[in-house]
Amino acid sequence: MTVDKPSPASTDTAAGFSTVAVKLGERAYDIVIGRGLLEEGAARVAALAPGGAVAIVTDATVGDLHGQAVEAALEERGLRVARVAVPPGEGSKSYAEFARVSDALIAARIERGDLVLALGGGVVGDLAGFAAASLRRGVRFVQWPTTLLAQVDSSVGGKTGINSPHGKNLVGAFHQPSLVVADLALLDTLSDREFRAGYAEVVKYGLIGDRDFFEWCEANGPSVFEAGSACAYAVAKSCAAKADVVARDEHENGDRALLNLGHTFGHALERAVAYDGARLVHGEGVAIGMALAFRFSARQGLASGQDAERVAAHLRQVGLPTRLQDVPGDIGSVDSLLDAMAQDKKVRRGALTFILARGIGESFIARDVAAGDVRAFLADEFAAGGG
Repeated sequence: MTVDKPSPASTDTAAGFSTVAVKLGERAYDIVIGRGLLEEGAARVAALAPGGAVAIVTDATVGDLHGQAVEAALEERGLRVARVAVPPGEGSKSYAEFARVSDALIAARIERGDLVLALGGGVVGDLAGFAAASLRRGVRFVQWPTTLLAQVDSSVGGKTGINSPHGKNLVGAFHQPSLVVADLALLDTLSDREFRAGYAEVVKYGLIGDRDFFEWCEANGPSVFEAGSACAYAVAKSCAAKADVVARDEHENGDRALLNLGHTFGHALERAVAYDGARLVHGEGVAIGMALAFRFSARQGLASGQDAERVAAHLRQVGLPTRLQDVPGDIGSVDSLLDAMAQDKKVRRGALTFILARGIGESFIARDVAAGDVRAFLADEFAAGGG
């Protein structure tokens, strides 16, 4: 049964959507959240570039599902529309696809006053945003996320980029969108697996600094998967939490790093499977990473073992992985995972930085974590399965 909570966003009841403001001065923008936002979203995009051009960057799967409708809605409002499709999956966040998309945007005559529109999940958003940041030294872009993970996390905050063979998201730029359109109706076409992966990022916001929200997730997790009012609340709550952090620390010089809870472990696992989405998708890596972060925190005497088990239990309840052994196939060795972590963006002068916790809702940035402690912990996780 859904626990009633006030909306964390301003709501236009007549229109049937809510809005979260990302307050960044001249770079401020709105996140519009609701069900059936095609017309509202298209009208807002047209208002950003009246009579201009929009290049929709999408992947082949999403393009087949939603591309035509978005394209038609934009054209009806007098915009010239081009579409660029990339292969689905993490492999598209590559130098090769970045070059191909950039050339396609130039060929489509996208100028500085025009827009790039990212229609897809986190991969498309990161890639299209980086291309927009680079094109003509910066053109505006719109995030139109089609996955739960992108709606609650990657579409907000202006992080864009691609992967390197050395690690994830190591090449990129901070480039804020001009608008985010989070249409819950698009989640209806998500697979159960992708929806669960996105839910890991929802839980993250409770674990970072909002114990009440984590408890709400425990009580309402299954209802979120129905993509109704509980889902709308979870998306708005997550976006409001991220918008607040981004407004305080746009370029991750301080507590924005807290949003990476679980990501140091998770990114290392993604690299270990060579970004093969059949074996591990980003949200699953984050789920395992969060469970590991809490178990490591307990091992370091920071959090209680009870809290660590409670986190893992909720993730397991909704079908998310929580152990290294939950990743199919070979994930390498302790040393290869440590090597991947050493390339993490939070590393400073070679020292490992982790987001650890003193309890649920009490995460903090731990700098200079001893590599030996992490090595011993991972060795035990490999040997015992980690609960």
